[in-house]
Amino acid sequence: MYKILDKNKLAPEIVRFKVAAPEVATKAKPGHFLIVRVDEQAERIPLTIADYNRDKGTITIIIQEVGFSSRQICNLDKGDAFLDLVGPLGEPIETKDYDKVVCIGGGLGNAPLYPKAKSLKEHGAEVVSILGAQTAEKLILEEEFNEVSDKLYIATDDGSKGKEGFVTDILEELLEAGEEFELAIAIGPMIMMKAVSELTAKYNLETMVSLNSLMIDGTGMCGGCRVTVAGETKFACVDGPAFDGHLVDFDEQLRRQQFYKEHEAKVKECDHIGGEHQCHKVQ
Repeated sequence: MYKILDKNKLAPEIVRFKVAAPEVATKAKPGHFLIVRVDEQAERIPLTIADYNRDKGTITIIIQEVGFSSRQICNLDKGDAFLDLVGPLGEPIETKDYDKVVCIGGGLGNAPLYPKAKSLKEHGAEVVSILGAQTAEKLILEEEFNEVSDKLYIATDDGSKGKEGFVTDILEELLEAGEEFELAIAIGPMIMMKAVSELTAKYNLETMVSLNSLMIDGTGMCGGCRVTVAGETKFACVDGPAFDGHLVDFDEQLRRQQFYKEHEAKVKECDHIGGEHQCHKVQ
């Protein structure tokens, strides 16, 4: 059992948990993720390790309520525990030997982006961060990024905070102004990562993205998280989740994300009582 030591709400439907997991914290690196399960009947949910403290033996996870299983997790409180917590999984990213990096996050993508920006800063890189959200209310981790960034820019769709528009607008302005970076890291909605990658390709700027493909076992056996990179099939769970953004087939990923949209919408409309799924109309 993995006890929840702290819980706080970052934004509407977005919750941060600090969890006691000393063995995982000891080995965690930027880019790693976990698979958690609330109880024996629960779905296996992949979540990025948003932060870790080796001395205290804790890890931080951030989750957004989008359906039944994520709602089940968000309803947990301080003192509750996860039945299973498997990790760290995936391939960590290298954060050494960079002089200047731009980190671009969108929505919940700010959570997996944060440990990368933090590690880059700890290894001496100049970190420029661009964070995006639909509204100021939905912007997360601004304070944390401010602490690890030499410069921080904000973009919101409605202009309620920072620049009105998209993160790509700010990134393009910086590149047009002559800012030079060794690497761009973009994490967020698939369409955002595609737009960033298309933009940076014009400037020959190396770009890393993190793919949140559908995932079941997290060990490469089920094949559910397959992605096409440079024309080859890869698995986000064991080959990633970080990949070269200029080589990812984003159109394929966008199509795959639509497979269960109708089903998810129906499930979200159903009543859920005591953690048991009550809807028998969804086939």
